[in-house]
Amino acid sequence: MRTAHRTWLQEQEGRMLSRPKPGESEADLLHFQNQFLAARASPAVKIVKKADKRKGEDGSIDAERPPLQDSKDVVMLDGFPDNLPALTPAPPKKSKIKNACVHFEDEDLEDTLESHDQHITAVLSKIIERDTSAAAVTMPVPTGDPFPRSFHRSEIKSEVKVGSGRKSIFAQKMAAKRTAEKAATAPSAADCVQVRSAALDALDPEESAGETPLPSIRGDLTDKAGDFLTSQRPCLITGEGLGSQKSEQEAEAIHKENLEKLRSMSEEEILQEQARLLAQMDPSLVAFLKSQRGNNEGQKKELKMEQTRPEEFVESLPMGQHGVRSSLSMQELGLEESVRKEENKKVEITDDDLPVKPRKEWIHMDNVEFEKLEWMKDLPSPRQKKTKEGMQARFSLKGELIPADADLPTHLGLHHHGEEAERAGYSLQELFHLSRSQVTQQRTLALQVLGRIVQKARAGEFASSLKGSVLRLLLDAGFLFLLRFSLDDAVDNVMAASVGALRALLVSLDDEKYLDWTFSWYQGMATFPFVPNNEEEEDEEEEELNGTEKSQDKKLKDENKPDPDVARYDVVKGLLKTRIQHRLRYILEVVRPVPTVVLDILHILTHIARHSSEACSQLLDCPRLIEAIVREFLPTRWDPQVAEPGFLLTSLHGVACASAMKFIRVLASGGRNATARLLNKFEMKSRLSRFIAEDPLDLLLPREEAIRLSTEAFRFWAVAAGYGQACDLYSDLYPVLVRILQSLPELLSTCAGRSPMVELSVQRAAAVVTLLIHVTQTAGYTAELQAKLSSNSSEDSVQIPPPPVAWNQVSGLQPFLETSLKKILQEISHTETWQTLQPLTTACVIYLGVYYSACSQQPSVNPIDYLEELERLTSQVLQPLLSQPTIQSMWDLLRPCSALCNPLSCSPAPESVISISSLSCTGGKPPLSLVGSKSPFPFLTALLFLINNITDIHKGLTSKYSSVLGFRGLKDYLHQSWQTGPPSVTPSSAWILRHEYHLQYFVLALAQKMAGACPNYTQHASLHHCVAMALLSRLLPGSEHLAHKVLLDLAFNPEFLPEGKAGGPEAADFSDILHLGTSAKLAQPGSATAVFSKVTRGALLRESYQNLPSIRSCYLSHFVHLQPTLMHSQASYQGRNYLIQSMLLPEVKGPILPSDWPFFPLISLYNKVTNAETHGAVLNSLPLDLVNTVTWNLQWVLLLETWRAKTLQSIPTAAKLARLMCVFLTGCDLFLEAPIHRYTAGLLSVYCQPKALDSLNLDAPLPGLASFHDLYISLLEQFEGVSFGDPLFGVFVLLPLQKRFSVHLRLSVFGEHTNILRALGVPLQQFPVPLERYTSPPEDNLNLLRLYFRTLVTGALRHTWCPVLYVVAVAHVNSFIFSQESATQETDAARKSMLRKTWLLVDENLKKHLLYYRLLNAENPMGFDLYEQLPPMRLKYLQMVTQKENKENAPALDS
Repeated sequence: MRTAHRTWLQEQEGRMLSRPKPGESEADLLHFQNQFLAARASPAVKIVKKADKRKGEDGSIDAERPPLQDSKDVVMLDGFPDNLPALTPAPPKKSKIKNACVHFEDEDLEDTLESHDQHITAVLSKIIERDTSAAAVTMPVPTGDPFPRSFHRSEIKSEVKVGSGRKSIFAQKMAAKRTAEKAATAPSAADCVQVRSAALDALDPEESAGETPLPSIRGDLTDKAGDFLTSQRPCLITGEGLGSQKSEQEAEAIHKENLEKLRSMSEEEILQEQARLLAQMDPSLVAFLKSQRGNNEGQKKELKMEQTRPEEFVESLPMGQHGVRSSLSMQELGLEESVRKEENKKVEITDDDLPVKPRKEWIHMDNVEFEKLEWMKDLPSPRQKKTKEGMQARFSLKGELIPADADLPTHLGLHHHGEEAERAGYSLQELFHLSRSQVTQQRTLALQVLGRIVQKARAGEFASSLKGSVLRLLLDAGFLFLLRFSLDDAVDNVMAASVGALRALLVSLDDEKYLDWTFSWYQGMATFPFVPNNEEEEDEEEEELNGTEKSQDKKLKDENKPDPDVARYDVVKGLLKTRIQHRLRYILEVVRPVPTVVLDILHILTHIARHSSEACSQLLDCPRLIEAIVREFLPTRWDPQVAEPGFLLTSLHGVACASAMKFIRVLASGGRNATARLLNKFEMKSRLSRFIAEDPLDLLLPREEAIRLSTEAFRFWAVAAGYGQACDLYSDLYPVLVRILQSLPELLSTCAGRSPMVELSVQRAAAVVTLLIHVTQTAGYTAELQAKLSSNSSEDSVQIPPPPVAWNQVSGLQPFLETSLKKILQEISHTETWQTLQPLTTACVIYLGVYYSACSQQPSVNPIDYLEELERLTSQVLQPLLSQPTIQSMWDLLRPCSALCNPLSCSPAPESVISISSLSCTGGKPPLSLVGSKSPFPFLTALLFLINNITDIHKGLTSKYSSVLGFRGLKDYLHQSWQTGPPSVTPSSAWILRHEYHLQYFVLALAQKMAGACPNYTQHASLHHCVAMALLSRLLPGSEHLAHKVLLDLAFNPEFLPEGKAGGPEAADFSDILHLGTSAKLAQPGSATAVFSKVTRGALLRESYQNLPSIRSCYLSHFVHLQPTLMHSQASYQGRNYLIQSMLLPEVKGPILPSDWPFFPLISLYNKVTNAETHGAVLNSLPLDLVNTVTWNLQWVLLLETWRAKTLQSIPTAAKLARLMCVFLTGCDLFLEAPIHRYTAGLLSVYCQPKALDSLNLDAPLPGLASFHDLYISLLEQFEGVSFGDPLFGVFVLLPLQKRFSVHLRLSVFGEHTNILRALGVPLQQFPVPLERYTSPPEDNLNLLRLYFRTLVTGALRHTWCPVLYVVAVAHVNSFIFSQESATQETDAARKSMLRKTWLLVDENLKKHLLYYRLLNAENPMGFDLYEQLPPMRLKYLQMVTQKENKENAPALDS
């Protein structure tokens, strides 16, 4: 069996051998093995030993051993590598049974242990030491760096890779290092000479002549080829792929052959071969070779830097070249040293630079490495960069700006390791970074410093030093929300710092001071809300909504906006969206911070309450906020130790606080409903009784705080009384009020010197008098309300209960205050005392005015009694007062203290931002300002208020006060104030201007009474009327009552237009005759209006003057939309406290009436027609009195333009012209009505005067008009449809076509609306504008010139149809075709073509006009003169263009 099997195997030799079968013995298997080996057949399976990662690439140290040939029976496979390539797609897996072995029964365990012995002796016995006799020993290379240079794994790519398989980064780095060491140490001295041969040849060709000559290679090969020819190692060939142990030698042999081949070639042959190779090779391969060349050069540079001892290199050179080599080495050494000095300029330090001198006896300091000690030396002195860009601002810990060149010591703690380490201080960016630190102290410090920076920025300390606004930069960077996030911090210090910074950002204590100062002024209790007037413009659809719908829609939009978007326009509204009131309540109630933080929170809440009525409602609705403030900071009892001198107050909780009372008072100003909630729900009535009934000296508080608390309590009561509330306390606290009034003389005796205590006491007394003013006003309407309540006529109206205070309860206080006023007036000559007492004096004078006004309305008071009292007051008090020199000097101070005459006094602060309302009082106002300490405005306003009330009640006393209007200081002030341009309305100016307008109104009201009572008043009438007209366009929201009174009594009063009676119309006619100007032309219009009577401007003025009552009623009816706000304003100014809804005035976005209000009826009618047409409706019938309305409007404007032209100077002439165009755009043939036509022509004559035409600018944006071009297009369309060739309408169409205005207007006429040229027949004799304004300078728009020429040639523009534009077109075309100035090719070709076409014209007349036009002539019926014969220059140019050579054939003018 076995024999047969062997025979079969032999037969199948060379074929696949069979596998062993089951049952065969071990001897059979060995026989199979021998047979398999003898056949040299390929095995079907190969056993691969997997590498162990822990033992390196080869798996074990045994892999490095040479194979033992006869020791074991090993299967060897030819054609396969010893190690399989790594499978990169999948990492190798570890076998879990790697150490498992197969054991046989007869296996000798001792032999197995012996073969696998891993003992140290067995390992060491197999170690064979490597021969290092030929290896070069290199010392570590010293460098100038303090630490070894780090490398990135990306650098490994350029290193030489030795061996195959995967190696660690360290192993690859070490292999590359060995390769570099071999390359550095292998060359001998002669080889070094060869390396440097290229450089030496460049330095001394003669010296290197003994060397092997090399061709001089230039161009791109100069450096690269030279280096290649002298290099010892190949750049690209490494020999790794040869697979033999002598691969490197083979590569070097190939490299030497290449060098010899190159040396035998000339430069031209090298370049030709290079070009041939580059043409044949793949560009990507060329790029790869160049990159390898670059890597090799980088390695050479590194090797070169390691040559740190040029002396050794020089010694190894041959003696014959030693001199040149040494000189070269010194030059190279100097170059390298200079480069190193440049690079290491900052790190070169000496022993003297160190603050601590190193000593040799110190351990490890025998060799001092100064580079590592650089951090110890002093910082360099800061230097200011001389660049156009500013340097980064840095601040100290106190928030002060540190100059860029300030050299501050380091012990101040202002230096750090950030940018610009030599400069002291912190930038805003660094402070922001610190504010989000994990370290509590850093967050606290950053917020504190930011708060101080904001406070100093608001004071304007950085305005002259920094470029831009610090506050605006901080807010744009998110400072507001940084503070809001910090408020939520759990650390008390961070919370306190954020509260302080937020208070610095929002609150200005000086603003609050001046608001408190003006509280006792006339209408000083009412203030404008702190709402920024920079809200986004509302859509046109929103403008059609009424006030309630608009406010609701606006509120809904704000709720849907993100918090940052809301805060960008309104900081307070943005904070309320973040529910800041709830967080502040938590801090006050739960955290219970120190007194400083409590006061800051109360200031913040006060500022929020001043924002708007909505903000007050949100504060009132905040759960437990008001309860906590009232309970903790307005208690009825507290620790008496607080009042002890020197007592350190560690907590403000449980102690009465004036700031809390002020917050409640400001909150009450938000509305009568808020006041009712405070008085009833939050028990403020009991607090009022507690703090008012007790004298400040008896309150267990520091004296100054006690006076402030009492003052704020009286102010809060005054606000409540301003709504007619809390008057039931009057009877309860009447004895207290009487006691205070009785103590006023004692207060006067202590006012000799100004001290904080005296000023606080005067403020408190003024607050008491202000309270009595509002209680008196409330009591004055008690009888009226009682009568309405008892009558049956008020069944349909709202029933208003009368207040719980009657007139007889308040009338008894007047003697106390009048007596006090007389004593105060005796101190008027003492300037310092008078200034101290001025708030009290002002309040007393206002009280007398309110008292007598209310007294005259009481049915229970005998009129004779109060009239006699008024006569006594006039003769004994007021007339002597007006004769005082001090009063005369006060009138003289009006102009220096006026905000109108000095607009800069109320300009916004440098650091004001639009999203935070501020009064810009930071730092205080100067004494000579409207709210300054020397301002006469509060007292004089109160005095004029009293005088007006007296003259209203007692008409016979009017003449007694005629001297008031005669004061020179008052007249100078009025004259200057109305001529000044309209001031910009900002939060910082509105509150001041409102008080100044009060004084002007009372002056005008007194003047209105004087006009009918004093015959010599006429001399002041014109001045007062100008002031009234200016005041009408300046009065702010909340003063609608004053605007209504000025319109009703002053603006249209014939007494204030004395020109109507004193020859004004005749003077206008005489002026027209003297000027012989444009008005004479337009006063006699022709064409469709020829049937109308010829009237002069004087006749128009006379008729207008007679129609003043009708004009007044027309304007009053058109301002009916102001009726709701007028009712609120009247309630405030008339003292009807039961109708007042809020002490916050309407939001200020501008004056009540626009500056162009004289045109308002005309604009209103135009808008009505336009809106109807926009919605698709057609107005077939206009109001019945439309003609009268437009006529009265035109009459009033004509009066003002003739006799009060300066009052309309704030309206641009273009705006006036645009408003006048509404006459033609309203209705179809409205302008053809006789009176409208006459007055429109009269106004046009005014606007066509030379000065008016010079000021006309149609290209500038016009107020109230989106686009003048669109308006003009509408005018053209209207002219095409309904003009009937009217010359007046035509003049309005022609006016905007002047050359200096936009070319688009002329293109519209000559391009899109050429049909109007047939009807635009304004005669040259009736055209009021000089034609030079249309023809000069020459037209340069090529498209328009082509349109001119086309309309002339086609006959669309003829002299008989449109003489004005015909003259204009002829003048411009003539100037263009004969122009010989240098121009573009297109322009030159166009004018030559136009000249040829003109020469070939069939229309001889037009041809003659275009060629022979000379200049304009108003006397010529054609409007221009012609040349009799062309000038020689023009003739020559014409011949050249038309190719006429004979001069005789030139055209001549027929006689």
